[in-house]
Amino acid sequence: MAMAANEIETLIKEALPDADVKINDLRGDGDHYAAFVTSASFKGKNRVQQHQMVYNALRGRMGNELHALALQTAIPEGV
Repeated sequence: MAMAANEIETLIKEALPDADVKINDLRGDGDHYAAFVTSASFKGKNRVQQHQMVYNALRGRMGNELHALALQTAIPEGV
C-alpha cells in the first residue's frame, strides 16, 4: 500500500510544528520519496538524531506503507 506525499508532510508537521517540509515523489509510485525538512527543533542535534526525529514522526510507516525516503534535514538560517 502506497502513502501519499501529503500524509508524509502532515505526520512530520504534527511532530515538528515549525517544520518546513518539501516532499518529492521520485518515481510517481507513492513508494519512493525525497523529503527536505527544515526545523529549529534540529538545533543542537547531529544529522542522525535529526533523521531519527523525522522517522519517529512517521510512526512506524517507514518500511511498511512508505518503502523509501531519501531524507535531508536542515536548521533554518539564523537559529
